[in-house]
Amino acid sequence: MKLILKKHLEEQNETYFGHMFNALRISSFLFVLSIKCFIHSFVPFLFTDAVSSKLDCLNDIVRRNKWNSY
Repeated sequence: MKLILKKHLEEQNETYFGHMFNALRISSFLFVLSIKCFIHSFVPFLFTDAVSSKLDCLNDIVRRNKWNSY
């Protein structure tokens, strides 16, 4: 188990707590987007591009770990 964790952290070039922080940020980001999508399903004129416009941002975050402009 420790070898798998160590390998993953090395691949991501992160410490344990840095990885935890980034994973929690992504989780929070997705949580907010899911709420907006849920509201949009009932009230289509709200959050018309909130989810779709953030998918590219999310891809950048996950692929490159860049949070600076989001």
